[in-house]
Amino acid sequence: MMKQTLAQKLIAAASGRDTVAEGEIVTCSVDLAMFHDSSGPRRLEPMLRELGATIWDRDKVVLVIDHYVPESDEESRRIVRIARDWARSERLPHVYDNQGICHVVVPQGGHLRPGMFCVGGDSHSPTGGAFGAYMFGVGSTEMLGVVVTGQIWVKVPRTLMMRWNGRLADGVTAKDMMLHLIGRYGMNGGQYQAVEFCGEAVRALSMPERMTLSNMSAELGSQVGLVAPDETTAAWLREVGVTEPLDVQRWHSDEGCDAEWYDFDASALAPQVAAPHSPANARDAGSYRDIAVQAAYIGACTGAKLEDLRAAARVLRGKRLADGMRLIVAPASMKDQAAAAQEGVMQVLTDAGAQILPTTCGACAGYGGSIPDGATVISSTARNFKGRMGSESAQVYLGSPYSVAAAAVAGRIIDPREVMQ
Repeated sequence: MMKQTLAQKLIAAASGRDTVAEGEIVTCSVDLAMFHDSSGPRRLEPMLRELGATIWDRDKVVLVIDHYVPESDEESRRIVRIARDWARSERLPHVYDNQGICHVVVPQGGHLRPGMFCVGGDSHSPTGGAFGAYMFGVGSTEMLGVVVTGQIWVKVPRTLMMRWNGRLADGVTAKDMMLHLIGRYGMNGGQYQAVEFCGEAVRALSMPERMTLSNMSAELGSQVGLVAPDETTAAWLREVGVTEPLDVQRWHSDEGCDAEWYDFDASALAPQVAAPHSPANARDAGSYRDIAVQAAYIGACTGAKLEDLRAAARVLRGKRLADGMRLIVAPASMKDQAAAAQEGVMQVLTDAGAQILPTTCGACAGYGGSIPDGATVISSTARNFKGRMGSESAQVYLGSPYSVAAAAVAGRIIDPREVMQ
């Protein structure tokens, strides 16, 4: 039998085949369709009504209300009202309303498991690849087809294997790995291919950190960002309530499969920061040490999970913000915020002077007006495009939660290892 990459195995299973070849176009059955208040009901409901069509399988649909909440104006209230009314009328069983960001609450709800084929109505849907699932983002028209038929076509991609050898140094994270890759290969470096992250450093990562790798494969320009499942995956899924048997042995690339290999030394990686207005403008954090910042933002699906909040607290414990500094923290989910509060992490953040915002997409998606006009900002989000966070005049740098917290204390960008405890 032809040796297969993990991407090929996942596509083959979804298309009812034993194997698939790179470049083939096949029709796949979808195990999960996820969309949110911005991408979902307000766009899907009118099209479904016009077609007289219905949802193929309500149990395979997940709706997350995370973009336009808390509702700050009449337009937000209208969009959220459409989502809630449609969820009620369709009797959707899986709705997360104000519970956190879709790419975090969906896996925390146990919806993503190894071997699944999934689509999401958001560009950061590749997050699901951290669980050994094939998951990618689609637009509303493609999502309509999925919601009605339960199927979608896909062209079998080439796989780019990003092998990280060695171990990351203390204070260096998955966010730094991704900024380094995007800085090296550019935002189209993935060429809409499948990227698989592997090697000793990847195997040593926790599930939340693997989620960051897969999430930011979108910024690398790949279709999916995969991590082969293992016991770390299974243990995390059991912890969030998944009781069904999990096959973590099947979903691995075959040795000797046809793929492009790239090798990196994790132990040599320094904390990374990306300058405005692209994640591709990434260099070692120390390269920006003369850049003064006025605001720091710890938020988003890629930068405010429980481990991210812990990282920030490790830097901020016993310290105060630099004079004139504004630190904004928006935890990625209610579950993560509650755990951080129980551990005392939230208290450390507020003691340092942080302002806590709701567990929503918030400033990452440009809502809420949290980013001051004309300010230089360092953020743990995935993107720093001009105007992305709401303010057209803000200069946004990207870094890990360690780097964001360190800049909030120093008043300028520094290597966070200089102030870590």
